[in-house]
Amino acid sequence: MQLHCTRPSCPRPINTFADLDTPATLKTVQQKFCVACGMPLVLGSRYLPLKLLGKGGFGAAYLACDRYTPTMRQCVVKQFQPSGNLSPEQLRVAQDLFEREAQVLEVLGDRHPQIPDLYAFFPLIVPGLGTTQQEELFYLVQEFIDGQDLEQELEQQGAFSEAAVLEILSSILKVLTFVHENHTIHRDIKPSNIMRRKDGRLYLLDFGAVKQVTQGQSQGAKSTGIYSMGFAPPEQMSGGAVYPSTDLYALAVTCVTLVTGKPAGDLYDSYRNTWDWQQGIQVSPRLASVLNRMLKAAPDQRFASAKEVLQAVTQVPPIRQSPSPQSLPSAPPVTPSPPASSSPAPPPPRSPASPSPVQAATAPPRFSLLETLGGAAFTGFEGGLAAVALGSFLGTTLAGSGAWLLFMAVLVILQWRRVIERVDLLIVAAISLGIVLILRVYPWLTLLILALIAALVMVAIATVFWLVYRIVSRFF
Repeated sequence: MQLHCTRPSCPRPINTFADLDTPATLKTVQQKFCVACGMPLVLGSRYLPLKLLGKGGFGAAYLACDRYTPTMRQCVVKQFQPSGNLSPEQLRVAQDLFEREAQVLEVLGDRHPQIPDLYAFFPLIVPGLGTTQQEELFYLVQEFIDGQDLEQELEQQGAFSEAAVLEILSSILKVLTFVHENHTIHRDIKPSNIMRRKDGRLYLLDFGAVKQVTQGQSQGAKSTGIYSMGFAPPEQMSGGAVYPSTDLYALAVTCVTLVTGKPAGDLYDSYRNTWDWQQGIQVSPRLASVLNRMLKAAPDQRFASAKEVLQAVTQVPPIRQSPSPQSLPSAPPVTPSPPASSSPAPPPPRSPASPSPVQAATAPPRFSLLETLGGAAFTGFEGGLAAVALGSFLGTTLAGSGAWLLFMAVLVILQWRRVIERVDLLIVAAISLGIVLILRVYPWLTLLILALIAALVMVAIATVFWLVYRIVSRFF
């Protein structure tokens, strides 16, 4: 088993321990140390860091496993790793944010299915590298979400459809309704902080920049100047007070980048100081109206709450003006008991002549480029085998061609609905090859070459279509 050292300055962080491949040793060993720097590798006595997932402004994230769970449950270990050029005050703020993320995950994660659960939060004191002084490191362990974030999906697949954006918007609005009602503002919503698990469920990640409204905080209290350029509204970039509508602005920017396939900076007209995202794309007037209101520069011109936006998306948009943005209700920042509910926006007026509501259609399952090309290879391979087998029995007749087309259609549908995927494709291909070999239609080598050629042809066709789609999506 390979373990990854989490000391930031370790010269050779990869360590290999053959004895950890034995389950009994893995469960009972007291500790393992990095060969290069002597850093303890078993964190909190149970978490084994396997590989580095990435580094951010204040820390690093590692894929790890929990050796004290029956299935060696995978998890994410986040380590507080501030850059060395921070002032003492900046360092204190950064550490407060890291601890606040753990507090928020503990309170919110267990109570909402689209927020990662917190497993542990602990400090670790270790000997310094090349010094007699000790180092104190801080770790946060949370649920591992196996999937891709929306930034990765955008890079691989291009612009999203309106139906897909509506699905994302509605799903994250429900999460934000819960977050805001629990006296928290996320403050860093962007495509890379929304993860789609492999089963399709969306998660809101990275609560490291959250703002909690505590008792005694004034209406106009300043906020920490932490934000992602292009996604943060004016009040956040200026270090002013933030509101629930601050998150709504960032979510709207996220949606327009997804539906256009363009970076946020390309969609903002700095000369006119306004968003210009609707050129070259077609979206319904209802969705455009909702997003444009969420993108207003002044907080009091946006929707006042995530619940109000959700009503505008799924019902007739409210006609009345939004009230001035209000700070979240005062409450202790962390409490296991349910907080007092904030007053929801009054329901919009109903009218028999109202247009039909916007429905967030369920988006079709998305496939990565690797999955697409793998599926194309499988389809070509199976199509080649089927053509050989059917041709030998039915010949090049109408019945033979019809049977082949029907077989290919069923094969594509099964992959599209993910009835068969990944290892299933290899198993089905092996079984199909075995059956055709038993029929002795062609010599086995000839048969295998024909099937592989068909697979390569399908991969080439899929690659061309994918490239054309990416090029066209940049202009439309």
